Amino acid sequence: MRVFSAALATETNTFGPMPTDITSFHERTYFRSSEHPDAMQMHSGPLWAARQIGRPRGWTLIEGLVAAAVPNGIVTRAAYESLRDELLDDLRRALPVDMVLLGLHGAMVADGYDDCEGDLLACVRDIVGADTVIGATLDSHTHLSERMTQSADLLIWWKEYPHTDILDRALELVELCAAAHAKQIVPQAAVVDTGMIVQLHTTRSPARDFVARAKALEQRDDVLSVSIVHGFAWGDTPDMGTKVVVYTDARIDRDGSTGRELARAFADELWNAREQFEPPLPDVDRALDLAIDTPGTVVLADGADNAGGGAPSDSTFVLRRLFERKLTDACVGPLWDPGAVRLAFGAGEGATLPLRVGGKIGPLSGDPLDATWTVRALKRDMVMSGLAGTPARLGDCALIESAGVEVVISSLRSQAFSVDLFTQLGCDPATRRFVVVKSSQHFYASYAPIASRVIYMAVRGVVAHDISTLPYRKIARPKWPLDR
Repeated sequence: MRVFSAALATETNTFGPMPTDITSFHERTYFRSSEHPDAMQMHSGPLWAARQIGRPRGWTLIEGLVAAAVPNGIVTRAAYESLRDELLDDLRRALPVDMVLLGLHGAMVADGYDDCEGDLLACVRDIVGADTVIGATLDSHTHLSERMTQSADLLIWWKEYPHTDILDRALELVELCAAAHAKQIVPQAAVVDTGMIVQLHTTRSPARDFVARAKALEQRDDVLSVSIVHGFAWGDTPDMGTKVVVYTDARIDRDGSTGRELARAFADELWNAREQFEPPLPDVDRALDLAIDTPGTVVLADGADNAGGGAPSDSTFVLRRLFERKLTDACVGPLWDPGAVRLAFGAGEGATLPLRVGGKIGPLSGDPLDATWTVRALKRDMVMSGLAGTPARLGDCALIESAGVEVVISSLRSQAFSVDLFTQLGCDPATRRFVVVKSSQHFYASYAPIASRVIYMAVRGVVAHDISTLPYRKIARPKWPLDR
């Protein structure tokens, strides 16, 4: 069997201040056809799974472009079209193929393209024809369009948030697509829009319970896959929102009614639990008060400046309050400031120098923070452990300290995934009182074990918690909680 696999992914904050250009992909993940390394990348799960499953079965695997960018603002037309066309050219050279396996995100928006994934999947279908099986894995923060489900035979979303199940879902996709190619199953999709947009932290109930129920439904003979598509609130597209997707086997569920009924019931249950999904979100000072009153290491999440949601990751609102309240034994990161990093490297480890840190991109970054800093550690080309052990590049990094507050500054944007963000630079967050991470939820798997308490904060920023402040123009209304 001939199998083609490739990946093209990013998450677009359509309200973000910085466009996503071709450099953004080269900075994060960019491997031309047949250049994918011997390690899974965040969005190359299907390719990696096809290697593991296909080799023992004698498949011919043709590996195309793998490209991904850290979430940012609108993707430039030139970047999207050039990457899409490169991937499609790789596919044409691979023909004929029996299966196409893609690693996608689901929330890429480019200049002129509200639905990049739908466009790409439709192009792939036009090239390979009706008989080739097309499957893809996607991030749960997807804008699911009808064009996507019509163009692909099978779409499977990561179930966990943080996304710790990337490989599990990829292996599932490959096995189901192989079964579809062998005519052992006939996948058909049922999609129901819940009419809302919610954040589902699957590390706690009730979202945890919904994931368990989705997996339980998949044990039925007639059900192939059940996905909760969370949606991405910071993307202004017609398809934004939380949806449920149930794939059933058309050989058993001949008219699709079972899939539709299951998806509708699941969506209704999500709707009924909608008020329970959001964690408490105190403002910065209230969060710091709670942290002071809690013994041990307290982890505070600044999701509003999460690079994983398209924020610059250079805001100073929380950092400034640490200084103003004279809180010590604290570490913060990662803060994106290539200029400050360059100056720190120029000064060298052990040096003390005045630095203006953060607050560079716009009003939602706050004002730069001026202080005298000591350069505690430096590391070139630092790579942090990302989701499911995949690499997350941080570029050149410096650990700087002032008044008992340590900050990891980086030359490349990334959210906080793993504690090795700090430990690689000699700072052990498990021994600090206050650990501030610029991340919404992906930090949790690594940081929760060291924390006596995790506090999610309501902070000003590009990934604003109060989505009613966002100037939507394209989304379908009504939509809870915007329209109560």
